[in-house]
Amino acid sequence: MRNAAAVLGIIGGCLAILVGFFSYGYTEAVHRFGEVEGLLHQVADPALIRTASFLAPLLAIAGGAMARARALPAGVLLLVAAGLIYYAFGFNVFTMFPIGMAGLAGVLALAAGKPDEPKSHF
Repeated sequence: MRNAAAVLGIIGGCLAILVGFFSYGYTEAVHRFGEVEGLLHQVADPALIRTASFLAPLLAIAGGAMARARALPAGVLLLVAAGLIYYAFGFNVFTMFPIGMAGLAGVLALAAGKPDEPKSHF
């Protein structure tokens, strides 16, 4: 389960990087070039989108990277990343895989009761 959590967390984080890159770019483009009627409108909270665009992929990749050694904190990071993606971007065609992969990785990491190291987190 730890290996699956690691792989899913890293892949989910990489997909979240793509979502974050384009979301941050969209908010920046609307800020710099202005709104275009019927095409571009600024989001309600650009700071939330920009923060989530940066933090969510970092949390998911960090959680996936540490899932084998420290399953409990890794699971928490992965679930926070999935929740942050959902809160900031909603559930749509672009976010369903990052949310699903990070969320499943978080559950798997939390379910892995005994890490490879002799000290378990339960």
